[in-house]
Amino acid sequence: METTKTSSYITSLTQAGLSYSQAEVYEILIKNGPLKAGKIHQKTDLKRGLVYKMLDELVEMGLVTKKEGLGKVAVFEAEHPAKLKDLAEKQEQKAKTAQLVLDGILGQIISDYNLVSGMPGVQFFEGKDGIKKVLGDSLTSKTEICSYADIEAISKYINDLNVDYVTKREKLKIKKRGIFLDTPHTKQLLGNYHTKITESRTIKYQAIPFETIMQIYDNKISYITLSPKRMVGVIIQDPLIYQMHKYLFEYTWQTAEPIR
Repeated sequence: METTKTSSYITSLTQAGLSYSQAEVYEILIKNGPLKAGKIHQKTDLKRGLVYKMLDELVEMGLVTKKEGLGKVAVFEAEHPAKLKDLAEKQEQKAKTAQLVLDGILGQIISDYNLVSGMPGVQFFEGKDGIKKVLGDSLTSKTEICSYADIEAISKYINDLNVDYVTKREKLKIKKRGIFLDTPHTKQLLGNYHTKITESRTIKYQAIPFETIMQIYDNKISYITLSPKRMVGVIIQDPLIYQMHKYLFEYTWQTAEPIR
């Protein structure tokens, strides 16, 4: 068989979304012009049936045109290489869609895995986008959310995320009870804070601002650190860890004072 030399095109074409075999066939057409399938087969080590399969796929992708004359053998011709940009853009959009779909089901997949394996599930996130994902996970809660939080740090570092979060929580009618440090700023912020879905209490304890959020819901515990230098989020799914924290929250709740 007559075989073309492997070109750096193939590496780039596979990165753009083609398989290795698709890239090889496409490159042959780019370098040689219109060819019949038999001629393409002569220039590659691919099996004849695979060459036809790759040609059909490239035609479907819009990268190759198949020209058939009446009673004549079909000829294949590469489309203008600018079509590759369209392919790359489609691949990028496909990847974004896949990520959105995965984000929607990943929590449940992990939950099912944990039930079978009996191991605690731990997810780790970084940066503001990571914090958004941790907050978003609690919006899937089928139970009330119990939370400890530094409300001043929330207002200072992620106020935009919090506004979006509580708006979505209100639409989903997910209730929350929150415990906060007793400060004048806290009382001012929480006096009329979405009271239909949020009940707030404070504890009188002299502590430095802890710049942290902790949420307890659906057999999960989530932690968020709110530091301008380092934002980190962690979700732990384990019924025993959940039960312990839920018990401690309920004990603290009984001694905390309602916002007046």
